Amino acid sequence: MGFKMGIVGLPNVGKSTLFNALTRTAAAQAANFPFCTIEPNVGEVAVPDARLEKLAAIAGSKAIIPTRMTFVDIAGLVKGASKGEGLGNQFLANIRECDAIAHVLRCFEDGDITHVEGRIDPVADAETIETELMIADMESIEKRLAGIARKIKGGDKDAVDQERLLRAALAALEQGKPARTLTISDDDRKQWQMLQLLTAKAVLYVCNVEEASAASGNSQTARVAEMAAAQGAGMVVISARIEEEISQLDDEEAEMFLTEMGLDEAGLDRLIRAGHDLLGLQTYFTIGPKEARAWTIRKGTLAPQAAGVIHGDFERGFIRSETIAYDDYIAGNGEAGAREAGKFRIEGKTYVVKDGDVLHFLFNA
Repeated sequence: MGFKMGIVGLPNVGKSTLFNALTRTAAAQAANFPFCTIEPNVGEVAVPDARLEKLAAIAGSKAIIPTRMTFVDIAGLVKGASKGEGLGNQFLANIRECDAIAHVLRCFEDGDITHVEGRIDPVADAETIETELMIADMESIEKRLAGIARKIKGGDKDAVDQERLLRAALAALEQGKPARTLTISDDDRKQWQMLQLLTAKAVLYVCNVEEASAASGNSQTARVAEMAAAQGAGMVVISARIEEEISQLDDEEAEMFLTEMGLDEAGLDRLIRAGHDLLGLQTYFTIGPKEARAWTIRKGTLAPQAAGVIHGDFERGFIRSETIAYDDYIAGNGEAGAREAGKFRIEGKTYVVKDGDVLHFLFNA
């Protein structure tokens, strides 16, 4: 499944520097997995997962294909975007197409880089963006309610359900709460997603700090962490400048650089994983001599739907899945050892795929 995260932020917060680091990293990975820059402001990167290489080494896989994530560098927002200021309409349309939003917040002082508001306050910056999105959502909802009024009078069930959800979202927004704070039932989930409300999207706060604060954060990131916890949002600390430098180094040089900076791993790896976690995504693997490949699914996905991520025919003709848990595959040094240890399982249509499962699907063509 595709996953698209929009990178947003006020001007001069380090958003483009971060995106450039992401795309340079992706270009460096091109020899190991299919990569494309779809547009100048869109790029795909591999989701880092050390498990995949371990599985590939055991199976002797010729190719390693990680799952991927798409990042969109969305034009810098300014106050009044909901009214068309700056690139307002384009900005809002680009966000609407994304699954989640990464708010890049400036958490560093630098007299050479002017802040658009003349002050360093990441919490206020986040509120500026949130306010613009909330205003845009309220205007969108009011237009939609007017547009479906006739269908509602005619007893159109979908229109009635849509109105109920729109009014619930509007009530929350009028109280100063984003649409994502609402609890949506499983029955309403599909209809809710079709509304494409900007404030319904999951949010990850990306604190861009100076190099010295990359390992432990600073007083500003502490404020953002408190805000994120109160909202149930994700949060990651990263130095865009460090990531930009790392993206231009080879693996050995990058590892040495990270060690010197007191960092266990690149911030981009943490950012990508945080994005995965934010949407409740997980990974399963298909392993063989030809290739070792990772596939992304949502937590709670049943085996037939997981098979459908590979190809629709796999889901339609699903018979069963041959399943080995990741730890059991490693402990058995491959499929044969897992079989001997009694860890090879046959699962049917009601099996809920677990993170790290190594799967082989049987289906009728």
